[in-house]
Amino acid sequence: MSDAPAAGPPSLAEARAWVGLGLDDLSGRRAGRVGGIYVDAESGEPAWLVVALGPQRRGLFGLGRRNAKSVIVPVRECAAMPGRAWTAEPLDAVRGAPAVDPARPLLREHEEAICSHYEIGERVGRHAEVAGRAGGTVTAQPA
Repeated sequence: MSDAPAAGPPSLAEARAWVGLGLDDLSGRRAGRVGGIYVDAESGEPAWLVVALGPQRRGLFGLGRRNAKSVIVPVRECAAMPGRAWTAEPLDAVRGAPAVDPARPLLREHEEAICSHYEIGERVGRHAEVAGRAGGTVTAQPA
């Protein structure tokens, strides 16, 4: 048994360091590139990574490209090492996620829909965090 504390979500500084990294699913398939971060509107803690999707050719994942689809993935389900980031979400789920405008805040209803897409139950994780907030409330904003 280890005395080391369980790893939690990354700090804002850690998550910011991931911006620009390629993002893979756990099997190593390229999903896109980390293009930004959404933080909780109340706590300022990282909640989502913005993933810029684009043509499925090497080196052309969204950043700086017009019409590139941006989606978000739960930051709690991501990890990174120098030069690379990973998500526990399957590639099809990332590519099929609802598009977001990474320059605009998210309302509670947006986050609940995205949580449902990723099958995050109403009583756990980010879904539980935003469920008690008033409808129409900004719950996450770009960092």
